[in-house]
This record gives sequence, structure tokens and C-alpha cells, in this order.
Amino acid sequence: MSGNNGTNEPEATHDDVRPTEPQSQAASSADAAPPVDAVAEHGDAATLDTSEAASTGDVEPGPEDRTPETSVPAGEADFDGSEAATTPVFRAAPTAPAAEPSDESEAFEPTETSDAVEAVEVADAPTAVIPVTKVPSEQNPPPSDAPTEQMSQIEVPPAPTAAMPPASPTGATPPPAGPPPVAPPPGDGPGGPSGPDKPWSNLPKRTIALALGGVAAVLVLLYAADVAMSSGEVPRGVTVAGVEIGGESLDDAETTLRDELGPRLDAPVAVTAGDTSGEIVPSEAGLGIDWDATLARVGEQPLNPFVRLASFFGNDEVGVASTRDDAALAASIDLVTAAAAHEPREGNIVFEDGTPVPVTPQPGQRLDAEAASDVFAERWPFGDVSLPVESVEVTVTREGLDRALAEIAVPAVASDLVVTGLDGAVATLPRQDIGAVLSFAPDGDGGLDPQYHPEAAIGILGPQLADTETEPKDAQIVLDGGRPAVVPGTKGNLVDWEKTLESLPQLLATENGRSVEALYKSADPELTTEAAEKLGINEVIGEFSSGGFEYASGVNIRIAASEINGALVKPGETFSLNGYTGPRGAAEGYVESGIIEAGRPGKAVGGGISQLATTLYNASYFAGMEDVDHTEHSYYISRYPAAREATVYEGAIDLAFRNPSETTGVLIQTIWTNSDITVRLWGTKTVNVQSITGDRTNYTSPNTITLPAGESCIASSGAQGFTVTDTRIVTDVNTGAQISNKTRTVRYDPVPIVKCVSPEPEPGDEPSGGDGPSTPSSAPGDDTAPAPAPAEPESDTPQTDAPQTDTPQAGQPAAARPSAGDFVPDFSGFPGVDDQ
Repeated sequence: MSGNNGTNEPEATHDDVRPTEPQSQAASSADAAPPVDAVAEHGDAATLDTSEAASTGDVEPGPEDRTPETSVPAGEADFDGSEAATTPVFRAAPTAPAAEPSDESEAFEPTETSDAVEAVEVADAPTAVIPVTKVPSEQNPPPSDAPTEQMSQIEVPPAPTAAMPPASPTGATPPPAGPPPVAPPPGDGPGGPSGPDKPWSNLPKRTIALALGGVAAVLVLLYAADVAMSSGEVPRGVTVAGVEIGGESLDDAETTLRDELGPRLDAPVAVTAGDTSGEIVPSEAGLGIDWDATLARVGEQPLNPFVRLASFFGNDEVGVASTRDDAALAASIDLVTAAAAHEPREGNIVFEDGTPVPVTPQPGQRLDAEAASDVFAERWPFGDVSLPVESVEVTVTREGLDRALAEIAVPAVASDLVVTGLDGAVATLPRQDIGAVLSFAPDGDGGLDPQYHPEAAIGILGPQLADTETEPKDAQIVLDGGRPAVVPGTKGNLVDWEKTLESLPQLLATENGRSVEALYKSADPELTTEAAEKLGINEVIGEFSSGGFEYASGVNIRIAASEINGALVKPGETFSLNGYTGPRGAAEGYVESGIIEAGRPGKAVGGGISQLATTLYNASYFAGMEDVDHTEHSYYISRYPAAREATVYEGAIDLAFRNPSETTGVLIQTIWTNSDITVRLWGTKTVNVQSITGDRTNYTSPNTITLPAGESCIASSGAQGFTVTDTRIVTDVNTGAQISNKTRTVRYDPVPIVKCVSPEPEPGDEPSGGDGPSTPSSAPGDDTAPAPAPAEPESDTPQTDAPQTDTPQAGQPAAARPSAGDFVPDFSGFPGVDDQ
């Protein structure tokens, strides 16, 4: 007989299952297997089909009676996925003794069992013996030599009295069989894959497949409908700066964005940068919205079904595409964050009225303006923009600050510091002034280093002991009997403050008994007697005299001449007239004298000094001094040599020359009378100087200026302007070899014609004219004088063929040079009018 165990046919179609006879159950009770619970302990080591009784009887059928089951196809295995036990069914002889499974049975191919209990017809035996082979699992593999595990014999209900028909031929439908006994499925038991928790496990696989296919079809239909309905719309969940536009058409989305985001351009946006804050209006900062680029960011409807499904549960923020004016944006960022960037404040100690005060350390901030601009341009539509700042840490810790305060600062102000000098003199450094002497700086390890300032202590203590010191006196070179003579210098006795204050740190660390004696030292003069004698000041090397000044100018000239008389110019030094005399005002004894003001004669305190400047310039010129700075008058003054004269103006125009010698000095001597001034330079003569004055060329005619008659108007007949050159040739005094040859070109402006007219001229009177046009007279009482006539064109400036020519400073137009003090001194009735 044959059977179809393990097929997917319905259980009713299996008619070859014969029930176990009652006596078989009794006969096998003694050899019954352990209870079901014991069998269950094997877990998935063996698959037990409890719908049919399995017996472990002692009868082993012969080989001819064994009918192997048909293997279940792999695709129809149980859902639990475990390896199923193979249950071969064969006819058992009732009288055969029990025997161990033969090698033939062990080699028999096992097959999986289905969820339904399937039986094999047993023709002649009342009892069906089903040996169960334990199939090894991954969790509990059996020993290779273990015997085949057999299940205890299970009773099968009695079969109907009708004889069991033979097995149906292949393809025939067997008669319905009785309902099989209900038994737990093999495998994992109640909690396994085919247990009662999985009701679908009893459904046919075809039914499950059809159900799943139906669900998939519904999903496809829903997806297609969603794609069709949302075509041309903004994808779901899209937001722009928090404005939801998902599901809208592009036109509606643009309208929504313009209504929501447009007003934000003109609304102030709060901005924070570290510990500073402010507001910026985006439109004023050069920001706008690129609507096309913003809408392009929303993208198109996604085709990915998972992306479409996710859009129901979240938002996709795409942001705003902004237009920007970088210059305007940077300016707005700078205004708001001007205080955001600041250096760190290191911990420190300062003194207030003698009390040390700790300065708490505070980190600094650095702001990247470019990065801040980018952040604001991106985040402004969301409001409350926080700009990125970088913190700059400090090095001084709070512990280091407290340690310096307790160990150094507080003891330093405990009491006054006293320094005792000669003859019982006492100098005191008050405790409230200790802050000028002591300060602190970071030591790099979190603490503070004390910094002592002896110079500040000397500034406080020095004047108090000045009477105990003797200042050194420089050697002097005087003119005794018309010849230079050296007056020896003397040494001084001064406090040696460096040594006296060597112990300043220890003194300030001592809270009581702060007293130290002043140490003195001998001090040499700056110019010793030996150094003065080596200067070689023994002969006149340059001299010049000038005269013709009026009384007031003479007063000023004599004061200035007395100040520079005896001045010593050491080797390589530069002498400055303005620097040596200092201010020349009424407080220094200077008086009013003639000057040129606004192109016409006037008066001012200190007038006439230019005559001393011209005399000194010529003396240095012939002494071979190096010209550093000098300026000619804008108008030619006849008592001075043309192109070899100088004017000065306090704070603006100076006369300066340098002593070119490396070994010898120069002594300035001034000799004055009521009518002239002489300047001599003493030293060691090393050069001869020759001056060659060129011809006057390029004459220019004066303009006419008409002014109201009165004390403020000084008439002038004027004078022509011209251009002239001066060539200076310097040769060696011993060899006659030429050292230098320089030509200087000077252009003098014409002196204007000044006419003083009556405030009420008679009708018909015409002002007499000069070579230039007349200027209408001013109204009576009008003290404002017209500006001087413009200078001649540059074409009037002559060119020189000399190979070495200085820059012609006086060749500039009159308007480019100070005019105060420039005037012709030999005008009729106005001799001696000069400048400062």
C-alpha cells in the first residue's frame, strides 16, 4: 500500500489511515514513551505530529513492508522555518520483536511534515507504529552515534467497520476520511510560528498571496491617484522661512510668499553678537528676495513613494534665496557689532588712592565680519539672528589674581617709603603714590608678575633731595679779548638713584621700617674741559654784516642776537634759529616792527628778525656749513644780496644749517649796534667759499593796489620782480681742490604799487595809475585790504644751465609762500621795514 503523507491536499482526501485497535494501546502501555511534556522538552530537536499516534513498539517491519513517504516540496514547508522531522510510516508485524533501527532505516531520506496530519494505510496490522527520527537543529545538534528517538505508541481511534479500500490510483480522488484528531503542530509548540498566536498560519498560501497582491494593487492605485492629483503643485510639507506652501500651485505659492515674506524686509531684525545686541532692517542693509530662485528651491513632485509617504508626517524647510549689496550689508553689520569685538581684559591690580583694587579677568571676542554678513543674509527671514563670535580667553586666573593681591599689592601700600640724604635731608614716597611705582603684568602661568618703576620713584623722591646735589658744569668757550678761550668745567655730586633703589622690591615687601640711605656719585659735565679744547675753535671761518634797519627792528634783532651769541655747534650737529631762540613774543621782550602783511606793509611783534637770519645765513654760507633749511623773501630787499638771503617766521619758516666736520666745532658770535648786526663763526678753517651772482632776468611789472587813506595804508611806488641765480663754489683750503659747485635760482615777485586815496574823493578825480590796472578804493572805514596781485606765470621762471642746482624755493609763486614780513626796506620814508 502507499500513502501521500506531507502533501498539501485536504485532510479529508486521505482515506488510507486506519485507526489503532484497542488492544494495541494496552499492549504498548508498558513501553509507552514519556509524557508529552517530556517530549516537549526537546524543543525543536524533533518535530512531533500529535494528530496521529506514534508507537515505539518492539515490532520492526521487514524491508518489504516499509513504504517511505513522499517528500514535501521545499516551497510548502511550515512557516516556522525550522528543519522538520521526517516521519517514515511502515506496516508493523504484530509478532515481530522490537529491534534497533537498521542502517537502512537511518539512511532513509526524511521529509518534512505539513501542518495537517497525514496518515498511511496499514492493511493488516491493528496498530500503526511510527518511528520518529530526531532531526538535529542549529540550537541542539544530536550526537552522531545517538540511536533514533522513538515516540511512544499513541492510540488511533477505531476505523469504520467497512473494509479499507485500496489506495486510489494517482490522480483519483480518495473517499473522504474521518476528521483527524486535533493535535498541536510540530515544531515550536504553542508559541512557535504555526501556533495559535498566528491564525493566518492555517490559511492556504495561495490565499495569503492573493491577499497581499490585493493590498499591493490598492497601494499602487492610491499612489497613482496621488501623483495625478498633485501634479503641478508644490510638494507636501514644503515651507519657506516657516511659511507653509505645500500642496499649493506655484502661482499661489508665490502670492503667499510675497504676502508673508515681503513685509519682513522692512521690519527690524534682532541681532546678537556675543554680549552685544542690536537691530538691522534687511532692506536698509541691502538685502532683498530673489523670488524666482526661492520658488526654484521648492522642487518638483517626488516620484519615490517612500518620499511621498514621508511628506505626510514632516516639513521640508527650503529657506529664502536673498539678493545682497555687500557694501551696505557690511556697513550695517559693523554698526550693530561695533562693540562686539573687544580684546580680552586680563586680570590686574590697580591702585586707587593707595588702595589695591583687583581687576577681574574677562574674555574677549573676535568677530568675522564676512561670516557674520553671510549668516545674517541667510537667517534674516526667520528673525532673531545670532552672529558667530570667537571667544578670546585670558591667561590670568582668579587664583593667580588673588595671590598677587595678598602677597604683593597689599603689603606694598602698608606704609610710606623714606630715603635719607646728606645733611639729614629726607625724601618720602607716600603710600598713596605706590601705584605709580608698582604695576603688574601676566606671567603666562595664570598669575601676575610685579613690575617696579624706579624712574617714577625718582620723579617723586629726586626733587626732595635736589638741594643736597651739586650739578656738573660744562666747559665753556668764551671770547676773551676777541679770542676764544676755554673755561674749564666742574664735576658734580649727584644721588645715585639706581643703586639707592636697588632694594625697592624688598622695601615694598616690608610692612614696617621702610627707610634707606641715599647713595651719591661723582658726575662729569656733558662737555668736559678736555673735550672743549679738542673742538679746535680758534679762528674765524665765516663772517657777515648788514645794516639799515629802523629802531624797533633793531630792538628785536639785538634780543635774538644775544640769545644765539656763544652758541656751540658740535661736530655733526644742526643749528636751528627758531629752535634756539624759542618764542619771540612780547613776554620775551620783543616789540612791534615792520612786516609785510597781505602784500602790503604792516606791523607785528618780533618784526625785523629776518635781518638777523640773513646775516647768520651768509656767515654760515662762507664758513662752509651745510644748508639744511632756508627760504628767501618773496620780494627782493635791496640791502640783502640777491639770491643769498633768508626770512624766518615763527612756527612756519626756519633757518637751519649743519656742521659737516667730524672733529671740530663751531662757535657763533654776534656783534650788534643801533644800525647794524655782525655774525661770526669760529672754528677751524678747512674750506674756501666763493659766491657768484648771476644777472637779473625775466623782469615782471607790479600791480597797483588802491586802499583807503589812513594810518593802515602805507603808500608804495612798487618795484619790478625778476629772476636771479647764485652759484656757490667750495674748495679745499689746503689743496684748492673743488669740493662742490651748486647753483640756486630765485624768482622775486614784483612789489605792488600801493595808493592811499581819500575816503571821499572829489568828483572827477581819477586815481593815478602805474603799469598795472588800478583797484577801486574801499568804502570808508573798511580795513579789509585786497589780496596781493597774483604771481607771474611760471614761464617767467628762467632756466639755468648749471650742472648742480638746488630746488628754487623762492622761485615759487608768492601765493605759495608766507608773505608776512616781506617788504622793500628802502622805500622813501619807510626805511627798515622788514619781516619776522
